[in-house]
Amino acid sequence: MGPGFLVAVGYMDPGNWATDIAGGSAFGYTLLSVILLSNLMAIVLQALSARLGVAAGLDLAQACRAYYSRPVSFGLWVLAEIAIIACDLAEVLGTAIALKLLFGVPLVWGVIVTALDVFLILALQRYGFRKIEAFILALLIIIAGCFAFELFYARPDMGAVLTGLIPTPGIITDPAKLYLAIGILGATVMPHNLYLHSSIVQTRAFDRSDTGKAEAAKLATIDSTIALGLAFFINAAILIVAAAVFHTAGRTEVAEIDEAYRLLAPMMGVGAASVVFGVALLASGQNSTITGTLAGQIVMEGFLNLRLPVWLRRMVTRLLAIVPAVIVVGASGDSGATQLLVLSQVVLSLQLPFAVVPLVLFTGQSRVMGRFVSPMWLRATAWLIAAVIIGLNVTLLFGML
Repeated sequence: MGPGFLVAVGYMDPGNWATDIAGGSAFGYTLLSVILLSNLMAIVLQALSARLGVAAGLDLAQACRAYYSRPVSFGLWVLAEIAIIACDLAEVLGTAIALKLLFGVPLVWGVIVTALDVFLILALQRYGFRKIEAFILALLIIIAGCFAFELFYARPDMGAVLTGLIPTPGIITDPAKLYLAIGILGATVMPHNLYLHSSIVQTRAFDRSDTGKAEAAKLATIDSTIALGLAFFINAAILIVAAAVFHTAGRTEVAEIDEAYRLLAPMMGVGAASVVFGVALLASGQNSTITGTLAGQIVMEGFLNLRLPVWLRRMVTRLLAIVPAVIVVGASGDSGATQLLVLSQVVLSLQLPFAVVPLVLFTGQSRVMGRFVSPMWLRATAWLIAAVIIGLNVTLLFGML
């Protein structure tokens, strides 16, 4: 156990909060089905990612460098870096919003303060990989506990919740629903997680024989499936709380995290509701920061065979996220932060096919996987998932044009 929980962090980062709150307040429980389907897609894709790492002994970035031409590999690296910057942008804004809500730190200063989180990562890495996993799991437990508290006092309509898990055609035909649905997909199935998982499963000690690899792949899949089950609970809880508290009361315009924070306590009648919400947001931002850094290192080393000091790699990535965040927040005020959060998740979704398609291709080729090549049913499922993701993205692009 362990790698799955590092991966699961990316499925509940602050970008999820923005899309889930907006979706729950505007459309009630309708988009719960999108969270469920996204999570099922994630379980399949992360199982393939773990399978690649265990069987081939390569992470996804290394496999691209080994089996693709140099120009193709370089292009995929650029796209992966864009995805990591978009993810980091969500972490920056989420942490800055949490600091503002809990401690009154102005948003621009909160964004700048997030540059210092590199020291937290360096401190944790000194104590080994298992300590990083333990720290992340502790924060995940805090987040889950916070939302169990919120759900208890929100008192959602369970019948409506169960109905919301069933997809409806209106999600595709309504442009507003579709935009948020793709944002949820981008926030749930994260491109950098496919690179991260295929690398960190190799940190485990397992027998490198065929029997040992088969057992390791099975255990890695169980690990990630359990962890993604926790991620589904948290994502669904955010949307359910927004639907139960805001949509039910007719406050369908609530789409910003800070607005949700201000309204939760008075509308739920529980004084601690807003503070608990803010604590969970801060924990989410810090968790995502750590795994985003690990993914950035893996992507750069795998594609370019280039090793940078952790602090330098972290500072470059964070500065590329901080600069647009400061510009947007400075120009449009606090309201621009949530819009930028949602946009970052849509950008992630647009990058997703460029990680998913190589993953599905590699795990279906015996020259890469040997006897662990994906069976036909798994390949068919994975290609269906890739087709759904690409189809939704094409639909979004036409809608935006």
